[in-house]
Amino acid sequence: MREIPGAWRRTAAGAGLVGSDGSIHPTIFAEMSALAARTGAINLGQGFPDEDGPAEVLEAARSAIAHGVNQYPPGRGIPDLLAAIAEHQQRFYGQRLDPERNVLVTAGATEALAAALLALVAGPDDEVVVFEPYYDSYAAVAALAGARLVTVPLPWPSFQPDVEQLRAAVTGRTRVILVNDPHNPTGAVFSAEVRDEIVRLAERHDAVIVTDEVYEHLVFQERHVPIATLPGAWERTLSISSGGKTFSTTGWKIGWITGPADLVDAVLAVKQFLTYVNGSPFQPAIATGLRLGDAFFHGIADALRGKRDRLGQGLRAAGFEVSAPAGSYFTVADAAPLGATDAAAFCRTLPERAGVVAIPLTAFATPARRSEYATLVRFAACKRIEVLEEAASRLASLAG
Repeated sequence: MREIPGAWRRTAAGAGLVGSDGSIHPTIFAEMSALAARTGAINLGQGFPDEDGPAEVLEAARSAIAHGVNQYPPGRGIPDLLAAIAEHQQRFYGQRLDPERNVLVTAGATEALAAALLALVAGPDDEVVVFEPYYDSYAAVAALAGARLVTVPLPWPSFQPDVEQLRAAVTGRTRVILVNDPHNPTGAVFSAEVRDEIVRLAERHDAVIVTDEVYEHLVFQERHVPIATLPGAWERTLSISSGGKTFSTTGWKIGWITGPADLVDAVLAVKQFLTYVNGSPFQPAIATGLRLGDAFFHGIADALRGKRDRLGQGLRAAGFEVSAPAGSYFTVADAAPLGATDAAAFCRTLPERAGVVAIPLTAFATPARRSEYATLVRFAACKRIEVLEEAASRLASLAG
């Protein structure tokens, strides 16, 4: 096989997709979703809902298509969506944003993250600090940008970082502190002490904070607190979110990034040469969603809390130990009580044993730390309640 030069290999290596023989593996999400399709197992691995979002949002997209909103939108996003994002930030978090200077629409949160890291990282001397386990695109994009990934472990079962380990990770070489809160894959919501320390460290070392807040409205206890709202944080923080998780429209890929104008402009300088623009008819639809009443936003959190509880009950009944998530789609369970010693091997056999697909937490960790998560498995609760009931019934066979 011929050797193809370029940055693709270090990107794949950063995401853990390069085998010992140099071959490139598919992502764990692709592998497990294919396994679900092949076996007919219930897919609680990949985090996408199996129900459509609110009717008002779907109708707004249909109306936009019917009325000709099908060509390139403005590079920053359609003005109404920029305005709706600014209104959303003030309504929920008290932030006052200029929609023309502090907001940028992106092709989902994934592009926003990629554009931000590519814009801010200068080269191999720069470091990106992330909390481990981490969403796999973080490592891939850090590697693509040529940066060194520095991780702060999140220990089972609380998944709250040790503040001393956080302090040790952030140094003068840190260019970006990348924060995912609520957290994927663990479902953790970081404590106020951790959020405050992130801001102090970023200020001390002149780092930029990039936050991934796509689960901001799927928090089960206290309301979400964006780091950008903390004292001293705004001028050095880029906040990322999207409509996919909030409105069950993950395939639309409408995201956004907000922050100080100079940082947003830096991201735009890169983003405009990635997708340029995207999703014209979906942008007014997400604007409609962001303006829905409080009952909608309370309702989606309440509904997912109920699903989390049902999934947790089913996992405990099957013999797993369970970490109760404080937010997001996901629940992490320990399969060690069921005899597991390798989460990946356990997940590859689970469809045949119980007709359910899950994701090993080791897929979200660096090789040096995979042993710390060796028997932990992530399940997604963002499915219809009857699907979760059937999954719980199937998993019960493991206890016998």
